[in-house]
Amino acid sequence: MATGLSIGLFFLLLFLLSLGIWVAPALIAIGYVLLEFFTPAPVGSLLASTIWDASWNWALTALPLFIWMGEILFRTRLSSDMFKGLSPMLSRLPGGLLHVNVVGCGIMAAVAGSSAVTCATIGRMSIPELTKRKYDETLSIGSLAGSGTLGLLIPPSIMLIVYGVLAQQSISRLFIAGVLPGIMIILIFMSYISLRSILNPSLAPKEKKRYSFYEKIVAGKHLFPVIGLIFCVLGSIYGGYATPTEAATIGVCGALLLAWATKTLSWQSFKESLMGAVKTSCMINFIIVGAAFLSVAMGYTGIPKQLGQIVNQYELSQISLLIILTILYIFLGCFLEGTSMMVLTASVVLPMVQTAGIDLIWFGIYTVIVVEMAQITPPVGFNLFVLQGMTGRDILKITKAAMPFFFLMMLGIVILVIFPEIVTAPVQFMIQR
Repeated sequence: MATGLSIGLFFLLLFLLSLGIWVAPALIAIGYVLLEFFTPAPVGSLLASTIWDASWNWALTALPLFIWMGEILFRTRLSSDMFKGLSPMLSRLPGGLLHVNVVGCGIMAAVAGSSAVTCATIGRMSIPELTKRKYDETLSIGSLAGSGTLGLLIPPSIMLIVYGVLAQQSISRLFIAGVLPGIMIILIFMSYISLRSILNPSLAPKEKKRYSFYEKIVAGKHLFPVIGLIFCVLGSIYGGYATPTEAATIGVCGALLLAWATKTLSWQSFKESLMGAVKTSCMINFIIVGAAFLSVAMGYTGIPKQLGQIVNQYELSQISLLIILTILYIFLGCFLEGTSMMVLTASVVLPMVQTAGIDLIWFGIYTVIVVEMAQITPPVGFNLFVLQGMTGRDILKITKAAMPFFFLMMLGIVILVIFPEIVTAPVQFMIQR
């Protein structure tokens, strides 16, 4: 019963989405069908109370603030300053300035929290520079597509906030859990670029200019503003001095100061950043509200409980369940963007994961990495669209360039399964403090 009904509802949802209906109304419609035809519960009162309860969740107050911070920084000259600061430090590595894409996206992710903003901000500066210096276009686009997804993992990640609300987990703990996996994926990407460049030196021409140690230090001053902002935002959370919402407020104030200092803060850019944040956060909140109603409807039908019993009945190991979920998420990533995919599956997947005994903090990091992979899968990979707009290249060419980094993120998941302490150890250290 549960399996058949779940499959039927899944295809009904895909049908509604194929008609161009927004994700949130589609989720509410599915929940309505469940309650109206499969339970005696009062649909109207449940819909009203659930939407009200889901819309004022305190944890969500950090969401629009972090989004606004990213929107403000997107309109500064932060990316050009980061390029100037990182280039002298990374140019002598095998792969040269391609590493600026990876490290730059990692740093930008720590202040933007958004994959699309990270990819666009770094890409608009690095792509012209790499093209001018005759770096391989495929590797250049691929490294940017893969590294841009770090905006979903490295805190303050919008996706981790959404997951924390859905799974009722501490957002501060999720933030600290995402740091080491984010650094690990950065190192995996840099190792791949270095190896490819060593095997085929024509992919990344050697930089002729050599920088002295003093010149590298001087160039590093361009990184001080963004490093300072990261330290203030994340340090206040990890040090226990501020909640994520309070840290987000610090981040917005810091971003406004950076924009003012770089003379990119105008009334027009202020309005554009504010409206961009309002639109994005309203979209995410609407989806979360729709998912909350669907979760309530699922609870009344008993589907999550029955699916959990199926997991026990077939005695699926944690590895088997994770393999199945990875395939499911990659499939959904072909049709849905990351937030919708996570929210859509939460009501069914989270009970199954809990039944299997998987730590929900660890599962949150796993989920975000898989959602990262979905950002570079056609036909709905957001980062692919961003890069297509910036480069004018065919979407198939961009997808082909991004595929190696898709599999590198898969390698990252395997490493986390083998060594879960990469996620759990920092959280335990934070708790013990």
